[in-house]
Formats: sequence, C-alpha cells, structure tokens
Amino acid sequence: MPSKIDLYINEANDYARDIGAPVWHPHVSVIHYDEMGEIRHTLNRYNVYGLFLQREFPKNLTYGIGRYHEASGSLLALSPGQIGGKQDDGTRRQYSGWVLLFDAQFIQGSEIERRLADYHFFSYNTNEALFLTEEEKDVLAGLIANVREDLKAHGDDEGQNDIIRDYILLILDYCRRFYTRQFKEMTTKGGDILSRFQQVLINYYDTDRQLKDGLPSVKYCASELCLSAGYFGDIVREALGESPKDYIRGFIVMRAKNLLLSGMQVTQVSDQLGFEYPNHFTRLFKQVTGQTPSQFHAEQRQK
Repeated sequence: MPSKIDLYINEANDYARDIGAPVWHPHVSVIHYDEMGEIRHTLNRYNVYGLFLQREFPKNLTYGIGRYHEASGSLLALSPGQIGGKQDDGTRRQYSGWVLLFDAQFIQGSEIERRLADYHFFSYNTNEALFLTEEEKDVLAGLIANVREDLKAHGDDEGQNDIIRDYILLILDYCRRFYTRQFKEMTTKGGDILSRFQQVLINYYDTDRQLKDGLPSVKYCASELCLSAGYFGDIVREALGESPKDYIRGFIVMRAKNLLLSGMQVTQVSDQLGFEYPNHFTRLFKQVTGQTPSQFHAEQRQK
C-alpha cells in the first residue's frame, strides 16, 4: 500500500508552521532543529527547494525514489516535485541540525536560477546523499546560521533579498565542492564503478539487447548501477573528464571499428550496433573519429 502524504510544502514556511518554528521571511525558511524540541514525523511533498543538514536522520527515511538508511549526519537536497521524510506514525523525536527552504519564485531571474543546472545534487536519488566531514558540516551550518541571523534582523527589507540570495548561492557552491570531494573519493576507493560501467555496456551487446532496444542510454547504464543519471554522470566526469554519453559513443565506435575490420558492410554494422538508420551511424562515427566508416575501412585496407 503506497504511503500517504502528511504535508504538502507549497511555500517555504509550510514546514516551519507545521512544527512550530519561527517564520522570518515570506519566501525563505531557516529551521534549527536543536531549538525545536521533539517534533512529529511527516512524509512531505515538496514544491520548494530544500537542504537538510542533520547530525542524524530518521530510520527508513523516504528520499527520492527509495529509502534512506544512513544514521550518521549528512546533507539531503530536495527540489520541487520530490517526496521526502517519514510518514507520521504518532511518535515524536528531537533532531539536531538545520533546514533551509526557499521558494522557486524567490530565485526567479537570479544567478541561482541561472546556475541551477550546475547543482545536480537536487536530482540525486536515495543512496546519493552528501556525506560530510565534521569541518564541512561546520562550514554549512555556519552559513545557514548566518542566513537566519540576517533574516531575524532584517526580514525582507529592501536590498536584503539580494544578500540572502548571495548566501544561498554560496551554500550551494560549497555543496557542489563537497560533492566533488565525495566523487574523487569514490573514484579512488571505489573505482569499480567505472569498470562496472564498461561491463554494463559489454553485457548489453553480448546479450543482443541493442537489437530490441537500440543504443544503450546513460539512464539505462545508471539504472544498472543503481544510481541516478545525474549522480552517475558526475562520477564519470570527475574520473574520466568526459560525460557518460561521450564514453558510450566512444565504446560504440570502438566496437564499430572491430566489426568493420572483420569484413562487415556499413549497413550491417549499423544494424548490429542498434542504430535505427545507417546515416545515424555514419554521422556518429564521423563526429567521433573525423572520418566516415567507409573512409576508415578504406584507410585500414591500405595499411
């Protein structure tokens, strides 16, 4: 039976009002859990942007498309349309940490909105939270605390909104920096993700899946590795300096070269690799190699 939504957070302060936290600004909410006492759990539907920086999260917390099991502190990012939290079961609990929520309209036309595409962490899935060091927690907690102090002192006074937006932009940039650190550690300590990525592609063609589903997609490869496409893409870019899409294209072209050298015609290679039309194959091959499949084949025969 699907879980029932307890709270719809359509405005930044809806969550604050639900748990009795102070409201300082019509479009920005900062909550310090340490000062709130015990609060009820809620499964929330978010129509705002949110960052949850906590020392400890509830067990079996819903985050993204699954359950979040990490007990130690970290940071979760939510964007409009996402579901997060834990369904109200009648229990109450004291938590430690910070919540920053802001409406989409507050960042409309701002530098934050222009750079949202750079903040991929708003679209990550359940097992892709940011695991912070103590120093990183202190940095983010300090910045969020500064936002609250400014809101308490000045609310939405003229000119204050630009300062708050600058604070939020700085917080998001730090989040991106800390995620980059996490990616570097993953590719160093857990570099098997890259070898597993390659194996996913090998298995795709070894099982002739391309004959039914066409070319392998980034979304498919990420799903096979139990990662969201955004998080997967950031890991690959950090490790290889290229996008998963470019890596897949290179893999396909290498496979195409082997098939061409084995004596297959261009149309046969196109069909074997999963292209819908031979001209699509020719265009991709030339984009990657600088020459058409026919030119490549003729050049190899002359060697």
